[in-house]
Amino acid sequence: MIKKINNVDINYEIYGEGKEVILLHGWGQNIEMMKPIGDRICDKNKVIIIDLPGHGKSGEPSYVWSIDDFVLMLKEFVDFLNIKKPILIGHSFGGKISLLYASRFEVSKLILFGSPYKKNIQKLSLKTKVLKSLKKVPVINKLEGFAKKHIGSEDYRNATPIMRDILVLTVNLDITEDVKKIKCPTFIVWGSLDEAVSVDDAYELEKLIPDAGLVVYEGCSHYAYLERINEVSRAIRSFIGSGE
Repeated sequence: MIKKINNVDINYEIYGEGKEVILLHGWGQNIEMMKPIGDRICDKNKVIIIDLPGHGKSGEPSYVWSIDDFVLMLKEFVDFLNIKKPILIGHSFGGKISLLYASRFEVSKLILFGSPYKKNIQKLSLKTKVLKSLKKVPVINKLEGFAKKHIGSEDYRNATPIMRDILVLTVNLDITEDVKKIKCPTFIVWGSLDEAVSVDDAYELEKLIPDAGLVVYEGCSHYAYLERINEVSRAIRSFIGSGE
């Protein structure tokens, strides 16, 4: 399905019934990288996965978007679907958007996978390491062909000038003060070997958000949510099912 927001076609999928859960993928990726989670929670939740602008089947912005533009796009999308307090699940770039959104608008619950919020995110040099780990995990092995094209520093080299500038703006934006304003229950998932966003940042993030809990998976990378898909999915189901 397509929804035009700010003159950009936003591609999205909706399936399942229940509480609305919006999933946002990382940089250089698309809906497919979040479907393994969506497919495991759709029996009790309405799963909504977006191709972020400039990714997948969504259009590319005609000018350089800031993170604020992505947040406002998400707010308009949420209003379009008439969702009052969504549950947000974000990986990496999608997590940063989710953090900023949750600091400004009502969110029922927030789930983050390796989400940067400070300026010191490391340049992605993970391609070889990640691909080696992908082959060990059945659910990720199915995504290996996609990952070869989309994971790693070549994303920057292959990006259009506009998307490169958006990436630079995103990486250099520190939202630490915004993160402190988040009030909703937050579940944070990280890999101990994450070389894109240090696990030290994860521990700090847990302290910055008043109502947050962190799970660190030993030996996992920036894609811990896929490397431990069954455990993470069970934890998410439990987290979503509690409270509101």
